[in-house]
Amino acid sequence: MGVGNEKTPLLTEEHISGAVKRTGTVWTAVAHILTGVIGSGVLSLAWSIAQLGWLVGSFSILIIASITLFSSFLLSNTFLSSLPTTTPSYLHVVHSNLGLSNGRLCGLLVSISLYGFGIAFIITSAISIRAILHSNCNTTMAGPPCESLEPTFYIYMLLFGVIQIVLSQIPDFHNIKWLSVLAAIMSFAYSFIAIGLSVLQVFENGHVKGSIEGIIVTSATEKLWLVAQGLGDISFSYPFSTILIEIQDTLKSPPPENQTMNKASTISVAVTTFFYLGCACAGYAAFGNDTPGNLLTGFGSSRFYWLVDFANVCIVVHMVGAYQVYSQPLFANVENWFHFKFPHCEFMNHTYTLKLPLVPAFELNFLRLSFRTTYVASTTVIAMIFPYFNQILGVLGSITFWPLTIYFPVEMYLNQSSTQAWTAKWIMLRTFSIFGSMLGLLTLTGSIKGIVTKKIS
Repeated sequence: MGVGNEKTPLLTEEHISGAVKRTGTVWTAVAHILTGVIGSGVLSLAWSIAQLGWLVGSFSILIIASITLFSSFLLSNTFLSSLPTTTPSYLHVVHSNLGLSNGRLCGLLVSISLYGFGIAFIITSAISIRAILHSNCNTTMAGPPCESLEPTFYIYMLLFGVIQIVLSQIPDFHNIKWLSVLAAIMSFAYSFIAIGLSVLQVFENGHVKGSIEGIIVTSATEKLWLVAQGLGDISFSYPFSTILIEIQDTLKSPPPENQTMNKASTISVAVTTFFYLGCACAGYAAFGNDTPGNLLTGFGSSRFYWLVDFANVCIVVHMVGAYQVYSQPLFANVENWFHFKFPHCEFMNHTYTLKLPLVPAFELNFLRLSFRTTYVASTTVIAMIFPYFNQILGVLGSITFWPLTIYFPVEMYLNQSSTQAWTAKWIMLRTFSIFGSMLGLLTLTGSIKGIVTKKIS
């Protein structure tokens, strides 16, 4: 296509000077992708395999990984030619290529995705804290009665919300880099622990559990909904497209940034898929059709309960950091809009410096305080109403996978390449997009059905 070999003449002096300072390489890009992709969704993959069975489950992970990789190629090749005059992002590139209406739709979907991630993080942290308490009550006489733990599930959601209200007053993303690094370390720690414990469980069992067809249910319709939920969880585990533009913007040139990004995407998806297959297959082999929705909750009575507790602590720490990493961009977008619309409003624009005993001075803005507190409170309340880990992940994956991973990259590529209608390439890309939309609709329907069923029961 040649897009990555030329710079657009619209680049400002600021962009030119910024481009010179780019020092990113293929390996720094790989590190950024792995940090952004591998998270709590990995713990749901064994459950997904249980719904789909050995063959279809493993094949589905490979298919969704391939779709993610192919769309990343399309997206990286449309980046340079549409570089906006501000800091580039996925939203800016969509707006530049496809116009205002598509840009607004993309912004809405990204905002829904970020908001949904916050809900998922609250649920995940509460599940992990409850798992720690169950482990204690199963392994020590001094632990609380197991039947008394259910109310604490909601109490710890509230506690998590209070912590996030405090952390959300951090002004912007640049001030929480340390939190992002800590969250990434925690995600790798609990993921490796889950794989190791699963392998040990297989050896203790003396055989590999699971079956080709997966969980046996009473009707084909029920099986279809479970398969849809499993596919939704798998699609949730590849949140890649929305961070690709920012990562590519850090890469030095030459070689062309899109070539470097394509290499980094290939390496990252290969490593991630190998890692996901290991966790999913080891977990299903350990528990078979009784695989829990969150893999680590299945090891509560293990003799390595202390290691399980440590892994769950890692999850909670990761969720604390991840909530802010995913929420800060949405905070910035909403507050910038208010600043733009009401430039002379003191409530929205004035910042006060407060100094309390024993703590450093901090800046207080009433818009930030009120909006972010309301935001965190709303995610906490929704998480308490619908505390269903796998089904929530399935809905999030379903809503965002087709439009953000397939539709927009395909449309931007067709727009940039001026591909003629009804040519072989045009037909292939349109078929690819239609297939993705059908998959997204199926997984969304199944996941919503799962939430309704859980709520009724």
